[in-house]
Amino acid sequence: MPNNPAFLFDLNGTMIDDMQYHIKAWHGILNSLGANISMEQMKEECYGKNNELLDRIFPGRFSEEEKNRMSYEKETAYQAAFRPMLKLLPGLHGFLNKANKASIPMAIGSAAIMYNIDFVLDGLQIRSHFPVVVSAEQVLNSKPDPETYLKCADQLGIPYGDCIVFEDAPKGVEAAARAGMQTVVLTTLHTKEEFSNYGNIRCFVNDYTDPQLDQLFS
Repeated sequence: MPNNPAFLFDLNGTMIDDMQYHIKAWHGILNSLGANISMEQMKEECYGKNNELLDRIFPGRFSEEEKNRMSYEKETAYQAAFRPMLKLLPGLHGFLNKANKASIPMAIGSAAIMYNIDFVLDGLQIRSHFPVVVSAEQVLNSKPDPETYLKCADQLGIPYGDCIVFEDAPKGVEAAARAGMQTVVLTTLHTKEEFSNYGNIRCFVNDYTDPQLDQLFS
């Protein structure tokens, strides 16, 4: 363990269990546009910026203005569906309080746009835990590029090797590895076997009640 660690959190699927709602929202929109994509394929495509996702499915089809409009339409649909279910993963509220008491700096590094990040931070009243938030709008290259987590560490003033990243997706774990950071993996969407290519994983947990997390404070 680093002597003075920082905790960097992905958001969707890592702090809240909402990835199925994102997948369903995109699935409906993309298939209405003629993508003919399965739910399993949609799961694999749900990473990075919204505009990048649209470019992967429909290369060169939409202007930036059109992609931005569809991005907000998708997030509005997602928020309407997920709002009644909005809550932190089990144990996370206490985990954040424990980290605060231990004076551990924390940040959020997400491929989500601020519209969605604000939805979570304000909806759950947890903004005060995170002096640093890096969103899709603040990076040129999204995960698996390390830029998001490098910016989190830089803004906190913490060496990269002292950061522990909380992630739920292989692309996010790859981003952390490329930034020289260890990870804790939340198995909310992906299985342990899907992370077999990565050597920077400290542990796998279902949520923040797992006693393995106690080691992060010692």
